[in-house]
Amino acid sequence: MLAIASDHGGLELKTKITAFLDQLNIGYTDFGTHSADSCDYPDLAELACKAIASGECDRGILVCGTGVGISIAANKMRGIRAALCNDLYTAKMCRLHNDANVLALGGRILGEGLALEIVRCWLDTGFEGGRHAARLEKIARLESSNR
Repeated sequence: MLAIASDHGGLELKTKITAFLDQLNIGYTDFGTHSADSCDYPDLAELACKAIASGECDRGILVCGTGVGISIAANKMRGIRAALCNDLYTAKMCRLHNDANVLALGGRILGEGLALEIVRCWLDTGFEGGRHAARLEKIARLESSNR
């Protein structure tokens, strides 16, 4: 189960992504926003990331205008490894090497076609483990020691 959320700047792309997920029969919980009215991306990132951190959702997709703000907000949450991806290589590598559990996208940056390719690549790529798992343990220790 995926968590998905966007602010007003990412709403249009989020709508296209949810339609794509429906076509793929991939379950998700949409944490908003559901209107074009201005809203704050940290609030939406928090809702989706709490669902991931609690185990209610396995991974998440977050969208704001550039993807930058919502990825910064997501990465403030314990246990979240959000990666802003604007290309397929980054989408693949953030899963293989970093086990990124949140994909951040820019609704005002990416066209629909590339965005959906990035989503598919990110969903289809697993974590490689090995030496990368030890690095994630170091990141978790950093997270714990700085809270």
